[in-house]
Amino acid sequence: MARVEYLNPPYQDLDQQSHSAELGMWVFLATEVLFFGVLFTCYAMLRMRWPAAFRHGSEDLNLWMGGINTAVLLTSSTFMALAVRAARAGDSRWIITHLAITAALGMVFLGLKATEYSIEYREHLIPGLNFANLSPEDQGKPASQQNARPEQERLFMIFYFVMTGFHAVHMLVGIGVIVVLIILTGRGAYGSGYHSPVEIAGLYWHFVDIVWVFLYPALYLLRQS
Repeated sequence: MARVEYLNPPYQDLDQQSHSAELGMWVFLATEVLFFGVLFTCYAMLRMRWPAAFRHGSEDLNLWMGGINTAVLLTSSTFMALAVRAARAGDSRWIITHLAITAALGMVFLGLKATEYSIEYREHLIPGLNFANLSPEDQGKPASQQNARPEQERLFMIFYFVMTGFHAVHMLVGIGVIVVLIILTGRGAYGSGYHSPVEIAGLYWHFVDIVWVFLYPALYLLRQS
């Protein structure tokens, strides 16, 4: 059943309002593509300039933790899609269930990323805070056995923290939106007649997941190239 109270001027009906909102989200996502595109372009240029240093930086990242996070996000996208399907069917219980699982998986992702950041802090890999040309393990070895990090690895780590940091901020925003949707769904706001906000949130969540799908190979799998 359509909810007339959600119809705002100058729209004539909820379908028109939903299509306009969806178009607005696509325009917003296009600007996000430009934002991340600049970061990826700069990263690629520096990677071609100092391939050995960037490869060394990739080797200092936790490959398996990044892989687990990739699986977590892809799974979260599945549940977000299920939430959208439930919204179209007007099943509020399953909307809430699937959205809650999506948000929970998002929190798991952020928890693993925070753990990864703490590991990198202990490894002295954070530029501007504690980056060191020697790892803690190498610092206790004789000079002849030390493997110094390339100076340009600092650039790699800067891009790593900037790109993954912005991605984490987008994740936090997405989780916040999902929590609001869960509350409103519990109040009966969304159903088969009106579910545009759930679909729009789904578009945003899938975009954030797609960004990570590009970040993971660019940052973590560089060691294989």
